[in-house]
Amino acid sequence: MGHVLLIEDEPNIAEAIRFILSRDGWHVTIYPEGAGALEAVRCVAPDIVILDAMLPGQSGFDILTRMRADPDMADLPVLMLTARGQHRDREAAEKAGVSRFMTKPFSNAEILEQVRLLVPQ
Repeated sequence: MGHVLLIEDEPNIAEAIRFILSRDGWHVTIYPEGAGALEAVRCVAPDIVILDAMLPGQSGFDILTRMRADPDMADLPVLMLTARGQHRDREAAEKAGVSRFMTKPFSNAEILEQVRLLVPQ
């Protein structure tokens, strides 16, 4: 399977997602903050990024905007997660170029389905 870079600061959520995806055969790397996240994407070279909207150091929206401005990351699938499902968050994510958007809490099946849709194996 592919390589997932999970940029998530909440340890329980990060571990739950890592477990779900690892069990399905994905290799998962966790990065816990917004600061330095772009460099982590460059270093890891994942097949997909799962990106929390609210991160310490830099927001997921800012990270996504910067990713889309970089030709090496412009087409990388990004699944954004947010605890706030307000319409404006979804609009901001879409404007920044998100591939898919999910509101927390989500089911194990939902996250697995979205990753599989974004990175067909």
